[in-house]
Amino acid sequence: MKINGIRTAAIFFICLYMAYGCAGNKKNDGRNPSSGLRAFPQTEIPSMLSGRDRVDYLIDHYWDIYLDTSKIYQSDSTVVNGVRKTDLEKAVGAYVTLLDVESPLYAEKSVSEMFDKLESFSKSDTSSHMFDIVTGYIQKYLYDPNSPVRNEDYYLPYVTKLSKSSSVDGSLRKSYAYDARMCALNRIGTPAADFEFTDLKGKVRTLYSIKADYTLLFFSNPGCNACKSITDALESDTRINDLIKKKKLAIVNVYIDLERDKWRAFAASYPESWYNGYDNKYIIRTDVLYNVRAIPSLYILDKNKNVIMKDAPQEKALSYLDNIAE
Repeated sequence: MKINGIRTAAIFFICLYMAYGCAGNKKNDGRNPSSGLRAFPQTEIPSMLSGRDRVDYLIDHYWDIYLDTSKIYQSDSTVVNGVRKTDLEKAVGAYVTLLDVESPLYAEKSVSEMFDKLESFSKSDTSSHMFDIVTGYIQKYLYDPNSPVRNEDYYLPYVTKLSKSSSVDGSLRKSYAYDARMCALNRIGTPAADFEFTDLKGKVRTLYSIKADYTLLFFSNPGCNACKSITDALESDTRINDLIKKKKLAIVNVYIDLERDKWRAFAASYPESWYNGYDNKYIIRTDVLYNVRAIPSLYILDKNKNVIMKDAPQEKALSYLDNIAE
């Protein structure tokens, strides 16, 4: 699936989930008076809006009805402000998916504003534990290294506010402040941190010494099944291999842990057209040059080594590279 396809799919998914049909509907808070439950409330999109404006409006007002402090609904072990936890999690997942349609700045602004609304609601209703529950879902989708829609840049405004919020315990604020510092490393649009690595022949290189229109920075480990899946996908993609031959793309595959003998025994199996090496000073983890929370981790850099994608899910990274080849 190509990047444009991902965005189209995101819009389509939201339209289905929220039952808009991309045509708008009557305003409805979804309340079911007989049970005290409600569906996650839909947002009425003005009929005069069309195209991208409809998506923008939905994102801007996605949480307005649910976090309206003038109405407080049932909450218990399975229900949060009238909405079942399972449905609330789906709503958070849908919101995070929709953010991918927008520019990074727009998405980050939306997440920041969403936090403010959530915090305001939590101060008026401390019994629902909504703040902690929604925060857990935001962390799961935006920051969990296994999330297919993870995005540290989008999580950054949320975790930054967590680190300063009076709604958060002091000890947790310190932990969130650390996470915020890690998320701030190598942000999209900024220069990637340079580092040295040593290849199988003992030659020392630096990231910035690799010249290509695009660089795929691949942090991997020997024996990692997910790493093998990515390696196989890259090797079998003729368009990506053509980019490498034309020197439009360089793949820098780096091992950042300490079992170097294990890496040397495995490294010969990597494609010779890649730049394969290990962190010879062991500084990527210890000096925290990159926030590598799980292996594999993929970054895409431009000609000047500015970050285009950061810790990108495999599908998004490979789709972006395929688009370059067209």
